[in-house]
Amino acid sequence: MQKQRFALVAVVLAAIIVGGIIAGVYLSSRPSSSSTTTSGVGSAAKIQIVAAENFWGSLVSQLGGTRVNVTSIVSDPNIDPHEYESDPANAIAITDARFVVVNGAGYDTWALNIISAESTPNQVVLNVQELIHQSASANPHFWYSPYYVNDTVAAMYRDLVSIDPADTAYFHQQYAALNASLWNSYMSQEVQIKQGFAGAPVASTESIFIYMANATGLDLVSPAGFMDAVAEGNDPSAQDVAAMENLMEAGNTSVHALVYNEQTVTPLTQNIKALAAQHQIPTIGVTETIQPPNMSFQAWMGGELQDLYNALNAQALGK
Repeated sequence: MQKQRFALVAVVLAAIIVGGIIAGVYLSSRPSSSSTTTSGVGSAAKIQIVAAENFWGSLVSQLGGTRVNVTSIVSDPNIDPHEYESDPANAIAITDARFVVVNGAGYDTWALNIISAESTPNQVVLNVQELIHQSASANPHFWYSPYYVNDTVAAMYRDLVSIDPADTAYFHQQYAALNASLWNSYMSQEVQIKQGFAGAPVASTESIFIYMANATGLDLVSPAGFMDAVAEGNDPSAQDVAAMENLMEAGNTSVHALVYNEQTVTPLTQNIKALAAQHQIPTIGVTETIQPPNMSFQAWMGGELQDLYNALNAQALGK
């Protein structure tokens, strides 16, 4: 479902050339309290921003820097974000925000319902699903695609400038710095994995890993029906369960790593994880939201990619 293009917006001002060039190198490798805005550099007022999830919140916070105040709603490592239920405090925060970032694709319908019901005047809403032209039924784990991340960061930058044009130069600087950090901290690791292990067979307990598998050129061999059912909180078919179990029982010569979502744990996924361990298949833990919550988006992603690289490299070395 990946389109053969890289969507990082071209940067024309000198302050962001470095970040744009660095990110462009990566992309060439692939086949949306009170509502206030700043009045200028040095103003005490800040743009009030709400991100439905902390992965988008981390990115917009890094872009906005000292000019914004960001509240990320879904960040608890002990819950499945697919099952999150809103509360009155969420409604107040979203209603009062000048800028709201949502994922879309059924992942945070509760936030979209609040936005629709309140209709806050002059509020800017960035819906990632709509931005990247995906359907409401698409795999919602867009933040696991570096291409969609770049699209979203570029849109966040444009929205911040439109809200607070007086601070455009500052946002240029932040955008350049974030692009460089995204490349250095995690996107370059995806290129490294693709160059060293393209085509290597890997499995995943659910669809959260599909976008990253595509970006790294790995062969995701798990039954699609199994991954989708687990992601949606449903029981996979007996046929898909048997196929997944057979993959694990075939051992690490057939599957080089199992990617395991630590926030959608069920007896079935625990059994798959146990089978992987029994047959010497390394397990790579991933999460739906940034863990720990105070980590940056790129450090979080970079850590997961480093674990993946280590597992694939150990397999290649026969360890």
